[in-house]
Amino acid sequence: MSFPRIAFPRPVRAVIFDMDGLLVDTETVVFRAMQRAAAGIDGEMPFATFQRMVGLQHAASDLILLEHFGEGFDLEAWSAVVSAHFQEELAAGIALKAGVVEILDYLDALALPRAIATSSGLAAVRQSLGPHSLVDRFDVLITREQQTRGKPHPEPFLTAAAALGIAPEDCLALEDSHNGVRSAHAAGMMTVMVPDMLDPTEEMRTLTVRIARDLHEVRAWLEAQA
Repeated sequence: MSFPRIAFPRPVRAVIFDMDGLLVDTETVVFRAMQRAAAGIDGEMPFATFQRMVGLQHAASDLILLEHFGEGFDLEAWSAVVSAHFQEELAAGIALKAGVVEILDYLDALALPRAIATSSGLAAVRQSLGPHSLVDRFDVLITREQQTRGKPHPEPFLTAAAALGIAPEDCLALEDSHNGVRSAHAAGMMTVMVPDMLDPTEEMRTLTVRIARDLHEVRAWLEAQA
């Protein structure tokens, strides 16, 4: 398969990855878990409502849930049920997204540092990536516990760049969500969107250097620039 060649605005000195929906197919699993939880209370979880929560931390997602289900909605009970459904599917294994292993292998060959900047907690990172033996393939893990302000604020990506010791403008950020793209762009990074549950919008095209089909395509662009 051939890919169009592009030149990133600057040489890429590090790559910072989102996790859910970019490295592993967790967003699909979370949506199914929420649909099951909603059915259990004779409610619905529309896809459009779920899309608004993609890439957000729990506090921001909770506001959307309250807007959808109404004030007084039992968020604690909801979270427990969704988590139980998610754990059932997690036990069966969550698939990697296309091109993950290949792009990490290529970054190994280049000795390029890489990090994860995610709205998920450390336990979720280990649960999602551990079965695929990927946790140790990242130099830095910036999880929910290390963030005071989550995406779309730039803090997660700025924290990752600082931990790697690389200037933000020299980092390539890979994201699947709109809020993630906003976060990476605000951090001053070269940003590529790899869509998952959310389609790219005109805003996303203005905030990114390119929209990729998958991580195979991102790897090909890095190879073309090497």
